[in-house]
Amino acid sequence: MPKTFYITTPIYYPSDNLHLGHCYTTVAADALARYKRLQGFEVMFLTGTDEHGQKIEAKALSVGSTPKEYVDEIVASIQKLWAKLNISFDRFVRTTDDYHVQSVQAIFKKLYENGDIYKGNYTGKYCQPCETFLTDYQLVNGKCPDCNREVIDFSEEAYFFKLSKYQKQLQEFFNSAPDFISPPSRKNEMLKNFMELGLEDVCVSRTSISWGIPVDFNTKHTVYVWIDALSNYISALGFANDKYDDFEKFWPCDLHLVGKEIMRFHAIIWPAMLLSLGLPLPKKIFGHGWLLFDGDKMSKSKGNIVDPIKLCDLYGVDAIRYFLLREMPFGDDGLFSNSALITRINTNLANDLGNLVSRTTTMAFKYFDGLLPEEKAFEENTLREVCKAAIREMEQFMDDLNPPRALGEIWKVVNAANRYVDETAPWALAKDPTQNSKLAGVLYNLLEVLRVISVLITPIMPESAAKIQKQLNLPEHLCTWESAKIWGQTPSSNPLNKGDILFPRIEK
Repeated sequence: MPKTFYITTPIYYPSDNLHLGHCYTTVAADALARYKRLQGFEVMFLTGTDEHGQKIEAKALSVGSTPKEYVDEIVASIQKLWAKLNISFDRFVRTTDDYHVQSVQAIFKKLYENGDIYKGNYTGKYCQPCETFLTDYQLVNGKCPDCNREVIDFSEEAYFFKLSKYQKQLQEFFNSAPDFISPPSRKNEMLKNFMELGLEDVCVSRTSISWGIPVDFNTKHTVYVWIDALSNYISALGFANDKYDDFEKFWPCDLHLVGKEIMRFHAIIWPAMLLSLGLPLPKKIFGHGWLLFDGDKMSKSKGNIVDPIKLCDLYGVDAIRYFLLREMPFGDDGLFSNSALITRINTNLANDLGNLVSRTTTMAFKYFDGLLPEEKAFEENTLREVCKAAIREMEQFMDDLNPPRALGEIWKVVNAANRYVDETAPWALAKDPTQNSKLAGVLYNLLEVLRVISVLITPIMPESAAKIQKQLNLPEHLCTWESAKIWGQTPSSNPLNKGDILFPRIEK
């Protein structure tokens, strides 16, 4: 049986102002998915859009559109953004898709038949922007803990899910699976802020909103957004619908990658739903931090949104992907600034990697017309050992969900290769005809290390990796993860191709 890997991002609210913070989750998930594919895994990378709810209904009305027409247009722009960022998702789920509706209605009914959903009346606090019901102890200074906006008093007939019933079972599971919630700070938040205070039943339907999935046995009610949205992780695999047939292959999910603000829904409500359904729980839920601008979370209301399309057009897609995964500590909040971005581009990308590619290929053309002599034998050198160590460490860091440290290992190779150029001084060797064989060996080692680097950066910077591989004229079988572990694979008789500068320096 092939090795499988199932990774998801949250499904995004269809907004016309997705900012760089939203992109971070999806870029990180994409890098992990590409890494697993490179290792030979059969990957299912799922993302999508969460299209129901009061805000969508109101927004569509305000622009003279139906909710479906409104979300269709916005979803198209989201998919365009993911294409711009080279997001290689395998499946894109929309909560308005017929098969998802079929699954959600079946799931809601199953929870009801299991005795875990009952009808009552909701009276309490409600955050309209987040469409979230809140208890008094969850409020921060009387406001929503996620968006810091005012909440309102609210009352309506609703169905409730017996979350409290699963308090003990969840507690026992958390104790038996210490890595289920990561990083540890997120787990501590869930235990302290929710489990220790005691779980309360949660509202799972609305009667005041028509834009949603109807409860099929009581159509006065629509399924509340979180039951609707969370079910996408199994509806997209074909659970309780006729569209797909991947559930047995990919469930349980290997990794739900989410932002810390929605950790409660994924780490507590979602597992409780799965327990009620009699399904296995995901293997890991990772809640990363926020990308901060001027020390604050990006949001339209605060006017501090960074437009990812403009950044990609200015600096290049791979530069943005690299910055997001190198600069931000995975799991904690990270800071964005134009100055930090330009510094990363100029130092790591232009000076280190770009310059290494440029001067290596330039010397190969200058001294050997882009075709190294076949009779050359490469010499023993430290580059081979640096590569082996970096690959070993990078595998560990990627598996531990630590892309910044994984990139740090790649740059150990880049820096070692630049030192090797300075130490061997090919330009000096070229002046002595008797050193021609040694010169060829030096350049071969540099071309070979570029091959290895191109494989290692593929998950993070796929366009740049492909450009390097094209310049080196590499066949596909020399661009695999396993091939990178074996030194000396590049055919010396490979004619090189000239290419443009990978990363032009940015003038501040």
